Amino acid sequence: MTVMRFAGYIIKNLFQKPATNLYPVKNQKCFDRTRGHVAIDIDACIFCGMCSRKCPTGAIGVDRNQKRWDIERLKCIQCSCCVEVCPKKCLSMENAYTAPSRGSVKDVFHARVPDNQPDR
Repeated sequence: MTVMRFAGYIIKNLFQKPATNLYPVKNQKCFDRTRGHVAIDIDACIFCGMCSRKCPTGAIGVDRNQKRWDIERLKCIQCSCCVEVCPKKCLSMENAYTAPSRGSVKDVFHARVPDNQPDR
């Protein structure tokens, strides 16, 4: 009896659309309240390190001397604690998913040095 029931499921599934998406080949639709990933306006950042200290997973790193801000995308849990604590509001949550990868993804952002100031 169970073999016949199982055969019925097989035949039914042969003529239906797949239940899963072909992600990442076919991009998934982002909903309005999706917390996709953290984005930064590096020109507005003062490199205070508040986001780094507030991050519960330690995914964000700030180097004030080198004017560098980095984030490990697969370590980030999209809690938006860093966005809430940023004094200059240069961090935001983008409505897009992080691209899948096999290894660690670390995005590094450097501040631009204005042309009228000499390098120190």
